[in-house]
Amino acid sequence: NDQLRELQTIIRDKKSSRGDFVFSADRLIRLVVEEGLNQLPYTECTVTTPTGHKYEGVRFEKGNCGVSIMRSGEAMEQGLRDCCRSIRIGKILIQSDEETQRAKVYYAKFPPDIYRRKVLLMYPILSTGNTVIEAVKVLVEHGVQPSVIILLSLFSTPHGAKSIIQEFPDITILTTEVHPVAPTHFGQKYFGTD
Repeated sequence: NDQLRELQTIIRDKKSSRGDFVFSADRLIRLVVEEGLNQLPYTECTVTTPTGHKYEGVRFEKGNCGVSIMRSGEAMEQGLRDCCRSIRIGKILIQSDEETQRAKVYYAKFPPDIYRRKVLLMYPILSTGNTVIEAVKVLVEHGVQPSVIILLSLFSTPHGAKSIIQEFPDITILTTEVHPVAPTHFGQKYFGTD
């Protein structure tokens, strides 16, 4: 919709101030996080209102967590915490090897029972898909089924999304845009290291 397109335009505009960039990125992150939460399982419950009436509502099922792919994925953590105060968040550090240009896992720290949880995997820019594929492989090594992983991404290239789906067809990818050119400057501008 036009609201998303405006936020995407501000993020892509080289003339955008860092303040406008971060504000727009945080809004976009929040929208993606909230859609990710819509994908998680709920259970029905009944509560009593302050006026004594019964209300048929829903609650999140327990057993959800976030995992951010460092460093740019950390930009999405606050958006998740703003929606789920007590959610557990794990981290994965993956960097490209300078000689081979292959993605290599340097660090992974997850909740000990991650194999029993639904995972919101956070990585804002999906370019080649290699980093996400490596992250999912690490999660699978820790007992997580790809079918319970929801990738939260702001921008994705068709190639990146296709690569991930070919490797892990059961994963869910949520993104605000699929476009051949991803704004790869995202992490540097968001954290002010550009």
